[in-house]
Amino acid sequence: MAPKTVLLTGCSTGIGRLAAKTFQQEGWNVVATMRSLDDQGDLAELDSVFVTPLDVTDGESIRAAVDASIERFGAIDVLVNNAGRGGRALLEQTTDEKILSLYDINVFGLMRVTREVLPLMRRRGEGCVINVTSMAGILGLPVETNYCSAKFAAEGFTEALYWECKPLGIRVKSVAPGVYRKTAFLSNVDDEEMSNGDNELVEYAKHLREHFSSGATREGGDSSDPQEVADKIYQCATTETPVHNPVGKDAAMIMGLIGAPDRQEFLEKVETLLLPPS
Repeated sequence: MAPKTVLLTGCSTGIGRLAAKTFQQEGWNVVATMRSLDDQGDLAELDSVFVTPLDVTDGESIRAAVDASIERFGAIDVLVNNAGRGGRALLEQTTDEKILSLYDINVFGLMRVTREVLPLMRRRGEGCVINVTSMAGILGLPVETNYCSAKFAAEGFTEALYWECKPLGIRVKSVAPGVYRKTAFLSNVDDEEMSNGDNELVEYAKHLREHFSSGATREGGDSSDPQEVADKIYQCATTETPVHNPVGKDAAMIMGLIGAPDRQEFLEKVETLLLPPS
């Protein structure tokens, strides 16, 4: 049997790079994408790994990457939308430009890439789309108003797409990591707007942020191994899992507190309302 192929976005660092290597080690063909090939590191040296540029904010870049993937491996069995960017600031501190930029990467970007790949999966009658979201798409966090709203949008998009794609044989899931400070994600967080406003506002934002950060540390955010997230992505690609999949002690705790583990049971109950009989 020919190996299956996965296309991942955001493979220059962190979870994306770990997930690419995890699939490769399991014998998959891997399309590892990133905005700049200057960041490919050792990925291109691995067997069955094809590194190609992809900017989720650029439709032409997406089409070129998908076409190159098909030319190289013949199919895309799994799409992992991992590319994303964080942002911290009070809503009052934030500009329209920053909000739109955050949505362009975290929401519109994953929608663009998914829309490009879905016709390929639909024609084959099978496939899997995995959207890497965040604990911030499960629980609203102070000083991350815009980021949380984008990740909530990504979670809602995932669930709606799940219904659209289920009758077509395409599985759709989200993986929602908690805090993993042992990745480069934090260096990719835009927090320059936390200095906007008067001193009272700036100090208030700082106070809220420090409180949440200390709580994340207590829940293991400093020591959590990001390989857990890569392993969960692979599990979602290869086994039956729920639509929504939290990863990390903090994310699992929050999901438990709000009753989210029962979400899959709820979805199964409303299926006859949302989908016609097969």
